[in-house]
Amino acid sequence: MKLASLIPRSLKARLFWASVVLLPVVIVFAAAALQRAFHNSLEASEASQARLHVYLLLGEAELRNGRIWLPDSVQEPRFSQVQSGLYATVHARGGELLWRSPSSELLSEELIAELPSSRLEPGQTLFNHLVADGLFLFQYPVVWEGVNGEQHFLVSVLHSDESVGQEMQAFATQLWGWLGGVYLLALLMQYLIMRWGLKPLDRLAEDLSQIEQGQADKLKGVYPLEVQAVTDNLNRLIESERRQRERYRNTLGDLAHSLKTPLAVMQGAANESIDGERYRQLVNEQTGRMTQIVQYQLSRAVKSPGAPLAKPVAVEPVVTRILSALAKVYADKHIAVSSELEPEINFAGDEHDLMELLGNILENAFKYGHSQVLVRGRQRDGMLVLEVADDGPGVSAGRRQTILERGARLDSSAPGQGIGLSVAVDILSSYGGALEIRDSADLHGAAFQIQLPTL
Repeated sequence: MKLASLIPRSLKARLFWASVVLLPVVIVFAAAALQRAFHNSLEASEASQARLHVYLLLGEAELRNGRIWLPDSVQEPRFSQVQSGLYATVHARGGELLWRSPSSELLSEELIAELPSSRLEPGQTLFNHLVADGLFLFQYPVVWEGVNGEQHFLVSVLHSDESVGQEMQAFATQLWGWLGGVYLLALLMQYLIMRWGLKPLDRLAEDLSQIEQGQADKLKGVYPLEVQAVTDNLNRLIESERRQRERYRNTLGDLAHSLKTPLAVMQGAANESIDGERYRQLVNEQTGRMTQIVQYQLSRAVKSPGAPLAKPVAVEPVVTRILSALAKVYADKHIAVSSELEPEINFAGDEHDLMELLGNILENAFKYGHSQVLVRGRQRDGMLVLEVADDGPGVSAGRRQTILERGARLDSSAPGQGIGLSVAVDILSSYGGALEIRDSADLHGAAFQIQLPTL
């Protein structure tokens, strides 16, 4: 079985099972740290208690004839009880045993003999856990000023580790019980947080389902910031698709309506008594017109309705390619081209749309210009501004609005302007751009200014 088939496809399931697996790891590390800290605190408490026992023994000790003396019964009664778990010894500097508590009578002689081997200097102390013997050892060196000078002694206090083990066991039992409860509570909280946190995705799926069923035309819900960018892009894509479908529908209607006239002309001519040459000329004329209509309507149908998610396209290389092609087509006119494009200006859309847009406008400039064409481009305040000017006859003010009317049919286009300008207007409309025609101040012909948003 492949690993991919074992991974849940649901985000909720993935997050929940990740918590089920990873939370115990965190809890184990936390438990180990807490147990270690508690054990250290118990050992510190044992060391503190042992030091207090040393001070109590020294408070009752006396120096007699150069030897330390302690009463048979000291204040701590456990020192007097055999196997009480609390033991004490006093050794001379050379290792001689000077005193041992009655409770230590059953301790092994090997252990008692090894106690002076620590060789502690005055001011030093030793606390150690003798695991094999089940004892904690605290040693304290003492220097006693006597008649015969300084006397060095080593006081050792031993305490059974049984109570510490019992406390650690009780602590571990309670700790794991509480951590188990915390684990279950954390899983419950994680589940509730996931349900609440991923609820916008469920709502997004429901909204998309409503759009698919035709009950809504876009995502209208209010989503978290992390999801809002996705929903905004989806809305733009949905709107783009809707406009594309509408464009296909309108284009088919326009195409059918536009073909009625040429077909009617040919049908009427067939019923008239005209010679064959005239009829062939009429048919060729009308079929040429129909070809032009079909090409125009197809170009409107297939062009992209704006691509807000497209990668920015550099303008200068596109202009250079178009100018190179037009210079070959209109080589006999010897058009002089001046280019004033700012570097690194970009078009936020599809490169084919930019080619179609600039190609149609630049071709008009080459077609109607006498000898000069000027191309300018700049990018300011979130807008891309391109201008194409020529030294031709220009466009009269009365015809400018007609040729720029959005969705104008072929028959409504101004004579001599062709269908290319209508296609350019449709492309600009899909991107929220604009086209303005005015007189060129530089070349005294027509100037076409394109304005497109860059964001």
